[in-house]
Amino acid sequence: MSSKEEILKRYRANVKQQFDMPDLSDIKATTYPEPIVQFVKMSEAVGGQVIEVDPDRDINTLIRELFPEAKEIASNLPEITIATRNPDTIGRARDLNGTDVGIIRGMFGVAENGCVWIPQQMKEKAVCFISENLIILLPKSQIVNNMHEAYRRIQFNDYGYGTFISGPSKTADIAQVLVMGAQAARSVTILLIPENNR
Repeated sequence: MSSKEEILKRYRANVKQQFDMPDLSDIKATTYPEPIVQFVKMSEAVGGQVIEVDPDRDINTLIRELFPEAKEIASNLPEITIATRNPDTIGRARDLNGTDVGIIRGMFGVAENGCVWIPQQMKEKAVCFISENLIILLPKSQIVNNMHEAYRRIQFNDYGYGTFISGPSKTADIAQVLVMGAQAARSVTILLIPENNR
């Protein structure tokens, strides 16, 4: 028996009273009359930027306009033709160091808090965190009201990993000074794209 199993066995032997899980079927979660408007508001409140993309707008041209100085662009999305690095073909995660812009796809956004569900869709998920600037392509039709709805929609693929991202990385732990990009991207731009642009 492993030490973990031994510890769990001791815990179970000393449980004096057990409680049933609470009934969650009666929770009245917050909903919004216009989830997209709330999503944009919350995304911007946490420091992100949201751009609604016109159906006839070229995504690659738009990204170049947003980040004209970017030299290293990482993405494995087929519609991103300006990528200079592919997180599926690099040797190691650290080879993504120095990425100016990382471009990934979000599955759905949450109006309640402005976060986006990102399942791992590339060999090296470091692109989500090591990029100086992160762009998330998100279908405009895929905005849910709250985290209750979000958790019901979560699906994992073969990688078995996913995360919610809400705005750029920030911390004020040291001397109460707000630092952007402390643990991940300095900026997060969400491109709300029409379903047919995907």
